[in-house]
Amino acid sequence: MSATKENEKYDRKMELPSSDFRIVNWIGIISQLTDTKMRQLLDGTDVPPPQFILLNHFTHQPDEGRTVSGIAWALQQPQPGITKTVAKMLKKGFLRAEDNPADGRSKILYITKSGTQAHAKAKERLEIAFADTFEGWREWEKKDFFGFLDRLKTSLDESR
Repeated sequence: MSATKENEKYDRKMELPSSDFRIVNWIGIISQLTDTKMRQLLDGTDVPPPQFILLNHFTHQPDEGRTVSGIAWALQQPQPGITKTVAKMLKKGFLRAEDNPADGRSKILYITKSGTQAHAKAKERLEIAFADTFEGWREWEKKDFFGFLDRLKTSLDESR
């Protein structure tokens, strides 16, 4: 395909209908607002935001081991940053490392009981702080909204 045709194809993909752009734009704004609030709530605790995000990732399947490169890919973060955060979490005992039988250069990481407890404590702090966000919402509204968000997350995850 010629460079011109490739550029035209790219330009067409970049033309989002206004409602599509508004949804993505609003999600970006919501992300900024919630990230800021999370930082304010967790900074100075035993589980700062980067560690909470990793613990949260591990708690979805707590018996499953993960490598640093796998975590970096899943969270779409640079590997050096993940390595630094993991080192802090190993030191705190939130994670444990085992030799990787498939690759002697890497370790397989697992969440520990201490990590699970630290995650639960931080999660409770966030849940309490965000509880008023959905005040006045009916349960069916929250379920429907979550369904739409899950569909969007799945679509974005499959197309990365």
